[in-house]
Amino acid sequence: MSPNLTQSERDIKIQKLRAFVYQTVFFTDTRAGRNFDVALIVAILLSILALMLESVYEIEKQWGAELYILDWVFTIIFTIEYGIRIWSSNKPMKYIFSFYGLVDLLSILPLYTTFIFTGVQSFSIIRSLRLLRVFRVLKLVQFVGEASSMLRAIKASMNKIIVFIAFILIVSNVIGTLMYMIEGRENGFTSIPRSIYWAIVTLTTVGYGDVTPSTPLGQVLAVLLMILGYGVIAVPTGLVTAEAIKVSHEEDALKKSPPAVADKCSNCGEKVVLVKARFCSSCGAQLKP
Repeated sequence: MSPNLTQSERDIKIQKLRAFVYQTVFFTDTRAGRNFDVALIVAILLSILALMLESVYEIEKQWGAELYILDWVFTIIFTIEYGIRIWSSNKPMKYIFSFYGLVDLLSILPLYTTFIFTGVQSFSIIRSLRLLRVFRVLKLVQFVGEASSMLRAIKASMNKIIVFIAFILIVSNVIGTLMYMIEGRENGFTSIPRSIYWAIVTLTTVGYGDVTPSTPLGQVLAVLLMILGYGVIAVPTGLVTAEAIKVSHEEDALKKSPPAVADKCSNCGEKVVLVKARFCSSCGAQLKP
């Protein structure tokens, strides 16, 4: 920056620079912004690959020092990037406490904390969450709406799912206790908690096979539990699917019939375009029925 510039001219140039950097690091509307995000995603992928290779004993033994240095290089790059985002943002605190801001911070902290705690560098794998930016880079934002619909369906069916899970836990406790009483310690069911563990493993159709019933009555109980296990898979899926269909129908209905416009707000005069609105979206005043 030229020393002949006045303070106001310097401030204007700094503001323009901040605006350019902000547009580049937070958006993909420009060529520079898109290239920045693509380079960032490549760096994230390489850093994750280096972290994974470092966990392989043979590779770590031969290339451990180089991978450690590479991990520090990526961490410093991400630290500088994090600082640039804070500097260029008009509302730095909003970015810092946003989802992406917290992920960006957590992705660089593990390696720095190794000076205090050992073995925590593996937590750097949280950098993989930063790959969510690929939705923005590849213009896949429309899929976020589909994910939102699915989340709404899961939220709507959450109470039913909680009741179902509570029922499954009760069944697991009862059958696990019965199996402990039927089979006993000599057949591997050494305690009620271990028997409940067997019941949950069997109910979820995982079946590790480390504990198996030997008596005829125990095997009959195991067969009944295995059959019940298929219901464990079907019921939650049906609940979420039903809610997903309901949400989809509601969204289609809203698209076909636009929301009705309510009367003007008596407080500010603005029109309210929300269906069955009770409060003004502009000033917050209660609307008259």
